[in-house]
Amino acid sequence: CCAGTKETAFISAVTAAGLVHSVTRSCSAGNMTECSCDVTLRHGGSASEGWHWGGCSDDIHYGMSFSRKFLDVPLKNVTGKSGSGLVAMNLHNNEAGRQAVAKLMSVDCRCHGVSGSCAVKTCWKTMSSFEKIGRFLKDKYENSIQISDRLKKKLRRKEKSQRKIPIGKEDLLYVNKSPNYCVEDQKLGIPGTQGRECNRTSQGPDGCNLLCCGRGYNTHVVRHVERCECKFVWCCYVRCRRCETMTDVHTCK
Repeated sequence: CCAGTKETAFISAVTAAGLVHSVTRSCSAGNMTECSCDVTLRHGGSASEGWHWGGCSDDIHYGMSFSRKFLDVPLKNVTGKSGSGLVAMNLHNNEAGRQAVAKLMSVDCRCHGVSGSCAVKTCWKTMSSFEKIGRFLKDKYENSIQISDRLKKKLRRKEKSQRKIPIGKEDLLYVNKSPNYCVEDQKLGIPGTQGRECNRTSQGPDGCNLLCCGRGYNTHVVRHVERCECKFVWCCYVRCRRCETMTDVHTCK
């Protein structure tokens, strides 16, 4: 469904980033024979600033290489002019996901010294949590760039007035505008949002305003019956009350 849209661009980037992240974590944990920690950072640092490299730095180079071989090589083997624009776009979006992991690397340190003082610090490089990487890519998704489906020498923006603005390696690209996900379309496999449960008070993606696409929502009362205020009675059984609650449930029209 929906090839070349900004949603598929996001999926490509998250998949490539996830592969880098999980493979690199396995390397650092010693679960793979082909890789380990980043050995280039074992020595050195800044003696004047009182820190040196130590511990196990995440070596994303192997993870990046593995991700490129696993995801990009099959795409590059695709032939035919009709798919070449989409292939170039997918390769770019894969790399954008990998670049997100590299960009969000940080340095963690541990203090050493008498009585907990920080006279000397041992530091190592570490990847960000995948949640943070996901948020970064979500922002790139929301600011994704539409490109021309006519591939010439390189990828270029669809808007002629913006073609002089360079495309960054971290930008997400799409060719086709997204279909209307609000309305059911069985051909494209889109279920629509009619009948979806929503949160009346939320301003987020689960909120009725956004999820119901302006169509409004129905409210119905649901009765919940459950055991409550249970107490152990000697000896030997549990005595409970029967509690009943009524809650409003909202579903999209």
